[in-house]
Order: sequence, then structure tokens, then C-alpha cells
Amino acid sequence: MNIEHLNSWNPWWSTKEVPAILKGILRPMHSIIHKSLHEKEIIVLTGVRRSGKSTLMYQMIASLLEKYNPSQLLYINLDDEALKGETLESIYACYRGEKNPREFSFVFLDEIQNIDNWEKFVKKYYDLKEKVKFIVSGSSAGLLKGDYASLLTGRNLTFTIFPLSFKEYIGFSHVNYTEQSATVKAQIMYHLNTYLEYGGFPEVYFKEEELKILLLKQYFDDVIYKDIVKRYNVNAKKITELAVYLLTNSGNFFSMRKIRSLTGLSFDSIKDYISYLEEAHIAIVVDSLSYSLKERSQLPKKSYSLDSGLRNSVCFRFSGDRGRLAENCVCIELLRRGKEIYYWKGKGEVDFVVKEKDNSLVALNVSYADEMQSRELRSLAEFRQTFKKVKKCIIITRDFEDNKEGILFIPLWKWLLSE
Repeated sequence: MNIEHLNSWNPWWSTKEVPAILKGILRPMHSIIHKSLHEKEIIVLTGVRRSGKSTLMYQMIASLLEKYNPSQLLYINLDDEALKGETLESIYACYRGEKNPREFSFVFLDEIQNIDNWEKFVKKYYDLKEKVKFIVSGSSAGLLKGDYASLLTGRNLTFTIFPLSFKEYIGFSHVNYTEQSATVKAQIMYHLNTYLEYGGFPEVYFKEEELKILLLKQYFDDVIYKDIVKRYNVNAKKITELAVYLLTNSGNFFSMRKIRSLTGLSFDSIKDYISYLEEAHIAIVVDSLSYSLKERSQLPKKSYSLDSGLRNSVCFRFSGDRGRLAENCVCIELLRRGKEIYYWKGKGEVDFVVKEKDNSLVALNVSYADEMQSRELRSLAEFRQTFKKVKKCIIITRDFEDNKEGILFIPLWKWLLSE
């Protein structure tokens, strides 16, 4: 291992600062992650490619440079082809031998999924109480499944990094959404429409309109080929067809038989492929609300996309897409807020049921319109009659607001900015 290669990844060793181009814009929602830098546990950042994990790491390094010597901070991007053949042990030994033999160190390992047995490496130094804090990132939700989970149980703090929330998106646009005026309201509605169309990937936000879709298509291809095809050696054409099908039909029930007819895959392969798409954070699968695991596994599932812009870049578009996109947006925001979500179907349907920590239920329907929808009211009334511990019922609208018969009508923009 050549120290010159480490030098190229760690410019602050000579300049004593992180280059401005790498730091991006601070995201308030990540404040808890910055605080966890001073806890003993290994920090694990997971999330879809290009959601801002690397930028967050650079921001953490910048904050640490205010208190620590530059040589105490090591960053390595394990996507680097020049590191092929190197082990984490050889990289770490080179760093310790050449830059920091004795002092406490913060070691940032980006795109960790490219290294086999990484979890054994970090566990070893954690258990030996080495003077090191590991911060690792990866674009697979499977980072802490199976062997990873058992080896690192009780030793890690895991955070999922999402693309921008609408509140962050508005912040990027320097709109003071707390100001109540017609001008600000118009700006919020304009940015909401743009957000629903192009999503919340940070770099996409700053691109010209004609480049946004091209970049989003590239993101989609990168996820498919780098995070799924390369890792699992699956059929690229079939996994792409399945991804496009699920994203196009976001908010709809999906049929295993229809997918089998579309792709020619066996039922077992379809289950595997869907799990790969979930692990790569490109698709979200929502189960039916049921207190029986067996029943839940047998009932239909619904699919959503982690980012509306990603969906729109590769999918067939329909006239009712704005309503689909609003529902997809609500799904992502609920997950971003750490909610456990399901759907429910009786005679009517509830789009999202949130199971709270006290086991109470919150029901949300998305009706992207400006008037009361009797169908949505009937569905929520049926839901309240079926379940005892219903804490709240909400209908997300386009711009209609009311509170009637215990049901809160709230515009999408206001709900997205409410927390």
C-alpha cells in the first residue's frame, strides 16, 4: 500500500481543511449523526447511491478538524479501482505506520460493500478497544443482515440516508416556509410540483432541467448494474424490467403471476429479485396490516419508489401520475420519519397505516384533490370501526384543509413541512 494514494483521498492532511466543493450543504436532519461521532459505537450509513452519504462523511470530517489534528482523520472510498487487491488491514497498517502511529483516529470507509468480511475487520478493532472510531457507508440495506448483524450486534449505530426531504428541498431553495403570505405559498407550491417531478437527489437539484432526467437515468443504471447485477450476478434485462414495472405501478398491488408473465422468472427468483431491489433502496414494498405473519405474507403487497424523480426517469407516465406521485411522496416521508407502515384493505382501502410504539394506529389516505372525497371518508370510517386503537385519521389533499368528523384534512405541502 502506497501512502501517496492515501494522500490523494485525504487533502486535509496538507491543507488542514476539507475542500469546499466536497462539503456540500449541511442537512439539519443529520445533526444526530454528527453527535454520534463521539459515541463508542461503529457508525453505519446506508442508503441509495447519490443520496449524500459521502458528502455527509466529508461534513463530519470538516467538523472534526475543528478539534483534531488532520492526521487523525482517514477517509477511503472503496469504489476506487486502484485499491483492488488491497485489504482493510493493509490500508489501516499503512495509515498507522506512515501518518498516525499512536493517537486516536476516525476512520471513514466509504462504499464498504465492495470489501468482503469488512465487518470482521471493524469488529476486531472495536473489541480490542483500539484507539479508533469507524464510520462506514454502503449503498445496500443488506449491510447489516445475516452474519453482519450477528457480528456487530450492540456495536453499531445505523442510519439510513434518504434523498432530500421536502423541508430540506425548500431549504436548498432559500424559501422561508414559516412566513405566511401568498407569495411564499406560491413558491412552496411551485417547488412541490418540481419535487414531485424530479425528486430529492441533492446533485439533481442543482442541474439544469434538461440534465435532470439524464442524471436520474444514470443513477438508475448505476443502482441496477453496480448494486445488483455485479453483486448477485443476475440477469440485467430481467431485473431492469422488474424494477421498471414496480416503479411504474407505484401505489398499486403487484401480482407475482403478472411479474412471472412479464419476466419469465420463477416465483422464487421473483422474490429474490424484489429483495435485491429493496436492499439497493430502489423499491419499497409495503405489506398489509395483519397481526399474523403468515397472513401478512400471503396477502398482496404494494410497491413504491424511494424517489419520485428516479421513478419518472424510467417509467411510463399516466394522466393520473400527480396523485400517484403524491402518494409515493407520503410513503417516503413516513419511512424517513422512522415510521412502521402498512396498508389496509377491507371494503375500502387505507393507503398507509402507521403502527406507533404504543401499538396505536394512525391511518392516512392520499387524495390529491381540493375537495372531500366520499370514498376516502368511507374507507377511514370502516377502518375506525374495525380497529379499536385508532389514534388519528388523516386525508392528505392538494390544498384543502379541514377537520370534520374526527378526520384531519391537510395539504400535502403543509404535512411535509410539519415535522
